[in-house]
Amino acid sequence: MSLPRYLQYKESGAPWLGQVPVDWDVTPLKSCFAIYGGSTPKSDETSYWEGDIIWVSPADLSKLASFYIEDSARKISEAGLKSCGATLVPEGSIVLSTRAPIGSLAIATTELCTNQGCKSLIPGEGIQSLFYAYFLSVATEALNVRGKGTTFLELSADELGAFRVPRPSFSEQIAISAFLTHETRKIDALIIEQEKLLTLLAEKRQATISHAVTRGLNPDAPLKDSGVAWLGEVPAHWDVFPIKRDLTFLTSGSRGWAEHYADDGALFLRIGNLTRDSVNLDLTDIQRVEVPKGTEGQRTRVQSGDLLFSITAYLGSVAVVPENLEPAFVSQHIALVRLRKEKVLPLWVAYLSLSWVGKTYLATQGYGGTKVQLSLDDVACLLTTAPPLEEQRTILKFLEREVVKVDALAAKAERAIDLLRERRSAMVAAAVTGKIDVCEQPAALDAAA
Repeated sequence: MSLPRYLQYKESGAPWLGQVPVDWDVTPLKSCFAIYGGSTPKSDETSYWEGDIIWVSPADLSKLASFYIEDSARKISEAGLKSCGATLVPEGSIVLSTRAPIGSLAIATTELCTNQGCKSLIPGEGIQSLFYAYFLSVATEALNVRGKGTTFLELSADELGAFRVPRPSFSEQIAISAFLTHETRKIDALIIEQEKLLTLLAEKRQATISHAVTRGLNPDAPLKDSGVAWLGEVPAHWDVFPIKRDLTFLTSGSRGWAEHYADDGALFLRIGNLTRDSVNLDLTDIQRVEVPKGTEGQRTRVQSGDLLFSITAYLGSVAVVPENLEPAFVSQHIALVRLRKEKVLPLWVAYLSLSWVGKTYLATQGYGGTKVQLSLDDVACLLTTAPPLEEQRTILKFLEREVVKVDALAAKAERAIDLLRERRSAMVAAAVTGKIDVCEQPAALDAAA
């Protein structure tokens, strides 16, 4: 990457944009595009819906894997279009979400309209949509600054129209977008490979845990039928039973503790502090409470070695309370399980809960309509395999070593994805503001030609 027209820059007049090449114009967006808002037909008028007119919402834009949109989750009819303020815009228009969130975008590959959460930008003469799609994709922060509202930010048509953008010549717009398409494809391919690696590592992690807690480490161990159809065979010397056989205490948190939230106070453990892929607490986002006096507070206080299960929403999230944790209490959405540790260790049950055995049980026991949940009796009946305690300890040491290895590889892949995305954004920002001389990039010239 080299600097084009070195020392031949000018101030853009837009603080976030910085300098641009001297021969580029900087102009309000409305001088490059005609801007149209969207609308929604009455939801209770069935004749307005289920038609064949594509009707894009911010949710449609947020699900896209590319710069292009050709369909929508919902469609409206001709009558629905005529009944509201939506406007059909042509292929090649940029559709930009201007609320919840601001900044998601795509280029229309066919005629369409939008709801009120989007604005459609129809390019004028000498304007290439792809160049400005790249430009707007790295302008999200600057667009959000211009949003107004208390419940959620919304970018008005006036603010969007006044947003200043660079305007290189049409031929240079084409060359820059061709260069970016060529280069971002390479970066996106690398990101996809890292995402595939993360999927494979997650599968390896799950398989390692599941095999260890259902078959153990000795491949030659005699097997027996567990008596449970979906569990199958287990080592002959293992027991299989519900955890209530080794249970000494089981409870869940109390309702109404939100009114006791405080900046200073005891740790209040919520579902977000449990994860579906780890036996450790996640304390990156914590809440504190002033604990009510009396037995209710003591009942829900955790101890070292306690098992914690999510019993609403995210069934299958689990954690083991570590030693030396500060005073902490559980919310109403968490079951606190205290074992005698005579037959099973808390860490063993936690890993079993992360295995396909635990996930199968928890997923099938949830009840309720829109809000699936577990009862405390469901938790007590969680089926566990139970090798002798010493064998449990040996297998747990093996699992901790293997999980650490897999997690280290996953962290490396996630960091690689972050760096690739940062590089992609930096390259796009540099190119659309004239900091990369695409005339020196043969691939860009070939693509533009």
